[in-house]
Amino acid sequence: MATTRRSAGTFSRKIAAVYLFFCLTLVNTGAFIPDYAESPDSVFRIIFYNVENLFDTENDPSKNDNEFTPEGDRRWTFYRLQHKVNNLYRALAAAGKWQPPSIIGLCEVENRYVLEMLTRNTGLNKFDYSIIHRNSADHRGIDVAVLYRPDEFILLDSGFTAISFPFDTLYGTRDIVYLKGIGPPGDTLHVFVNHWPSRWGGQAETEIYRTYVASVLRSLTDSVFQTNPYANIIVMGDFNDEPHDPSLKHHLGAGFDYCDPQSGKLYNISHVNKINRQGSLKYQGEWFLFDQFIVSGSLLDGTARMQTCPRSVTVFSAGFLLVPDYTWFGYKPFRTYEGYRYTGGYSDHLPVVLDLFW
Repeated sequence: MATTRRSAGTFSRKIAAVYLFFCLTLVNTGAFIPDYAESPDSVFRIIFYNVENLFDTENDPSKNDNEFTPEGDRRWTFYRLQHKVNNLYRALAAAGKWQPPSIIGLCEVENRYVLEMLTRNTGLNKFDYSIIHRNSADHRGIDVAVLYRPDEFILLDSGFTAISFPFDTLYGTRDIVYLKGIGPPGDTLHVFVNHWPSRWGGQAETEIYRTYVASVLRSLTDSVFQTNPYANIIVMGDFNDEPHDPSLKHHLGAGFDYCDPQSGKLYNISHVNKINRQGSLKYQGEWFLFDQFIVSGSLLDGTARMQTCPRSVTVFSAGFLLVPDYTWFGYKPFRTYEGYRYTGGYSDHLPVVLDLFW
């Protein structure tokens, strides 16, 4: 099967190489690229969004979520929860250019209840999103989840990889969520959704946790490649590291050599956003790109019917998601809270968007 795909894809790889060169040329020159799709049917859109503390209002005795209750420090009420859910719907709808995304990866969600609020009690309810979620070992109770449209993505398999640190058995973190399915043109996609340990306590001091999760993810993607070297893999998440950091560049092996993509390897196409000084969150006046997309070479070199390129991944920074930054100047994400002061915003992260086309 692999030999047939390689032979049949020779011409499409040449076309993809020309398109990739065009994309990279425009990236380097700062030129504008118009939408490449004449019809929404030719785009398979994926969004990842760290929604920042999407908690319900109930106290879970097994988790450290007391502050997100009506009696807690944040006075987290059902009205505030519903307002945040409506805000998130607006952000997702706008990031999808008012076309519902085929797949939505989320992190910092407490449970299935808040996911059902998002998919059933907002305009997303028209698209019958299915939910992939389970409670993880995170001590605050925040998890990773996936929403997908069954009419555009036929789910074949899904699973969760729990993370246990051999050097710190008391530390709990989020699972890696996996799904495998078939997209509109008939290509099979393997999708991994992540939320790696934070830098709380210091970047250097916590790096060992992120490099360990990177090694676990690397073993998962390697197992897919061993089955099929031409597998179409998409990795997304909040990695709490940037594309050039060791966890992503070396331990996961997500490179930047887009000019010569090869099947069986991973490429961090979000690196282009970093080159263009785009970030997904702001800390002490500096924008960081923690939220990223990484793809296998088959999605860049023409092997697959679906293709993408570095210019097809963007940070969605619409004006309504930002507020003036009076401390550090410029703008910053419009959060739900500033400290403990309720502001009614969206998240401390911006959504990131990946388009696949055919």
